[in-house]
Amino acid sequence: MHIQPSASRAVLAGAAALVLAASLAGCAGPGKGKGPAPAAPTPGASAAQRPAPAERRVQMPSGPAPAMTKVRDTAAGPIYTTRLAGPKSGVTGQVWVWLPPEYNDPRYATTGFPVLTLYAGGQSNGYNTWAGGQLPVQEEDARLAKEGKAHPFIMIMPVQNFTSDEKNALDCSDIPGQAKMGTWMAQDVPDWVRAGFRTLKGRDSWGVMGASTGGFCSAKLALQHPDVYRAAVPIDGYFVPDSLLWKGHGAEKAANNPDQLVTQGKADVKMLVTAGGADPYEKGVVKGWMAKAVPPVAVEYYEQPGGKHLTSDFKKMIPDVLQWLSKNLAGPASD
Repeated sequence: MHIQPSASRAVLAGAAALVLAASLAGCAGPGKGKGPAPAAPTPGASAAQRPAPAERRVQMPSGPAPAMTKVRDTAAGPIYTTRLAGPKSGVTGQVWVWLPPEYNDPRYATTGFPVLTLYAGGQSNGYNTWAGGQLPVQEEDARLAKEGKAHPFIMIMPVQNFTSDEKNALDCSDIPGQAKMGTWMAQDVPDWVRAGFRTLKGRDSWGVMGASTGGFCSAKLALQHPDVYRAAVPIDGYFVPDSLLWKGHGAEKAANNPDQLVTQGKADVKMLVTAGGADPYEKGVVKGWMAKAVPPVAVEYYEQPGGKHLTSDFKKMIPDVLQWLSKNLAGPASD
């Protein structure tokens, strides 16, 4: 898989393509990346002379174990679901969760894990395709983690809408008069994950990815909330909100428009943006959007040879995008 940097950072096409496999050397696995033990204090040294204790990186759960129900088994372990009532948004929605095999291994009982939030294509009303069997992202992650090529991620897969009407979708946003999905996704869901699971402090181990409509959501959320997400992978996405629910709310729509957000130079995030090589329109949309990117946003491009806007083609990219995310996000660590 070859990726190209954004026109805002380098030439869009041709030279400077990156090879993902070569970039993954040193990808940290569970327990790796530990810093040296703090030096022992010198006998008789004053408090001012003693070395400061190392800052803790692991964020241990602060609440009770999340109440979840198993919905299916995969070759890499079960997928669970729960209904999350968001205290900040007032939204209650379904969330699917997968924990990597290492998470429940006693050897990693004090290890914090990176988090990958995944958004589906279509309206995602009552489902998330990343939690189903068509996109085996969990199995691929477990395999690559065992090979030392990718991080074992906690995977969080929320719904995006509460009706099947795509023309009146919530656009992963707080549309006036509608459910505050943007707040639920970018605040309530991450807060719930931090409270219930062993994660890492800060944003450097948090990524977001989605395909098609989920690509729109992943780009928008990363650009709006660089304090939450360090990296994003919009797969064959689009970049202009198109719900009819924005009618009469032009200013709010503009504030949730990735086509404008990427030009503002406010979000220090890394993105891998993909397009299917067999779809000239899609390639034009993606390349046109990338050309607008202003640093510190750093955008890289991947064009899938012969790829179409199909789940079967999204599936083929899973190993490479997991490796890219692992290169650009901090891996598991313990204090």
